[in-house]
Amino acid sequence: HAILRAVSKPRILPITPSVSQGCGEAGGAAEAHPMLKIYNSLKREKQVFTPIEPGRIRMYVCGMTVYDYCHLGHARVMVVFDMVYRWLKASGYDVTYVRNITDIDDKIIRRAVENGETIHQLTDRFIAFMHEDADALGVLRPDHEPRATEFVPEMLDLIDKLEGNGLAYQAADGDVNYAVRKFPGYGKLSGKSLDDLRAGERVEVDSAKQDPLDFVLW
Repeated sequence: HAILRAVSKPRILPITPSVSQGCGEAGGAAEAHPMLKIYNSLKREKQVFTPIEPGRIRMYVCGMTVYDYCHLGHARVMVVFDMVYRWLKASGYDVTYVRNITDIDDKIIRRAVENGETIHQLTDRFIAFMHEDADALGVLRPDHEPRATEFVPEMLDLIDKLEGNGLAYQAADGDVNYAVRKFPGYGKLSGKSLDDLRAGERVEVDSAKQDPLDFVLW
């Protein structure tokens, strides 16, 4: 059963961020929002966070693949980004928090077949358990929880565009793979070269791929 079943609901305290005082032209008014610095993985440094649209933040978090109960790693995602979400809202920002749900993939299909049920029966059940765990942890629900199955046509359209641009290809086994070496910036966020990534391979190479680092899109 889910690990989080045994976790009692914690007491969630309100966050009251301190607001620094700035000197404005007319005598010095308080800044609208406290300063926030975020680590920029590309630049390898902390940088002052500046929203694209002043006063408004759109936060997207990679969510769960719902073929089983949540584990502690999922709990960490829920709690950490709940803290960020609360802090931003308490700081006066208008925040839209989106966390997706992956409700279709090979593991989900395989588990549904094993259980003798439909994919939706399986995923609906574990989405309900996920929400139960989130409630037990005392975290807020995201503003939106889009399911992957709701956007399959958009995914296919994007994959078609990648193929058209030479960044993806259909392999002999029918899979559509992303061609890693066709994208010059691949690896910049991790700070690793393609050769470094090759050295860290832990899985058997798929002979249908043009390059062992290529990964399946569809």
